[in-house]
Amino acid sequence: MADRAELVRLRGMTWNHTRGYVPMVASAQRFGELNPGVEIIWEKRSLQQFADQAIDKLAERYDLMVIDHPWAGFASASNLLLPLDEHLPASFLAEQAANSVGPSHRSYCFHDHQWALAIDAAAPVASRRPDLLPADDLPRKWDDVLNLARRGNLLMPGIAVDTLMNFYMVCSTLGEDVCQGEDWVVSQQVGVRALGMLRELALALDPAFWNLNPVGIYEAMTLTDRYAYCPFAYGYSNYSRPGYAHRRLEFGEMVEIDGRRCRTTLGGAGLAISSRCKEVKAALDYAAFVADPVCQRTLYYHSGGQPGHRSAWLDDRVNAACCNHFLNTLPALDRAFLRPRYPGYIYFQDRAGDPIRDYMQNGGDERAVLANLNALYQNSQKEILQ
Repeated sequence: MADRAELVRLRGMTWNHTRGYVPMVASAQRFGELNPGVEIIWEKRSLQQFADQAIDKLAERYDLMVIDHPWAGFASASNLLLPLDEHLPASFLAEQAANSVGPSHRSYCFHDHQWALAIDAAAPVASRRPDLLPADDLPRKWDDVLNLARRGNLLMPGIAVDTLMNFYMVCSTLGEDVCQGEDWVVSQQVGVRALGMLRELALALDPAFWNLNPVGIYEAMTLTDRYAYCPFAYGYSNYSRPGYAHRRLEFGEMVEIDGRRCRTTLGGAGLAISSRCKEVKAALDYAAFVADPVCQRTLYYHSGGQPGHRSAWLDDRVNAACCNHFLNTLPALDRAFLRPRYPGYIYFQDRAGDPIRDYMQNGGDERAVLANLNALYQNSQKEILQ
């Protein structure tokens, strides 16, 4: 056994859900057993903090961080994270890229450096309570969603950041990805239509949805019998596993808008290493251990994780244990929209959901909302962090 003086300690920060926390603890425990003398302690923050808490503060305190990919540009500009491509074998990173779920792997690549490993993959997908909504009654088109919403048993996330992601989704499905130009978020034609569609849907929903994130949606769907369907929320395979929720959910494809399947916005999580980490070798070895395909489809998944390696999404045993969650939703991940990642993007993401959410609640001038978004977008390109 190693002397205490030889003990290598690493501290990590992830997010507070079974999917985000438990697989990191389990993988750290097993890694320590395989590598005596290494101890990894994981802490957790809220899902909202995961999306918007500045990683510069985290990088000062933690060696390992589970991060959201829009931080890649900020990390690149500020040298907060270790560029993994300078330390991990090229063959390992090539294997990770070849087995990415949608654009997950490249979402952490910015300015030719890999800032995190895609250990978790997600995008908004549809979900239902199969005991309340038979497969034959599933909505197929946007109008079907509206009709089901008016019956009172449909929910979707309503907090600001998820509202923004839904706006991205509708715009992208209508044929325009957002934030592709220098001065405007989306054309008025598409933006006005997207806002109107989301407001019409919101007006048909239980007002409780305004305060719910995806986890809140799934808890409401599985703890009560009131809600049978969610048309789009970031998928959590935990809720389709036996023994996890009071009632199991089945996840699958989204509806169509104008004959096109909804193109939702990539989420997921990446494992990054602080540039201040003093035990770089141990941190790199652990990161590679977690991202390894064997760990991803066994220990990581069985500990509640939602893997980022494609082999886990295609694994028969994994899918048999979760109502084929991964096979059913993989097409949505593969076509997902990759959010902007320029250094000031988080400034925009933190603020842009509020005017959309306010319009959906209270109405108003759609063009004024778009002008507000454009101003925020232009300001964000001048900011690294507010």
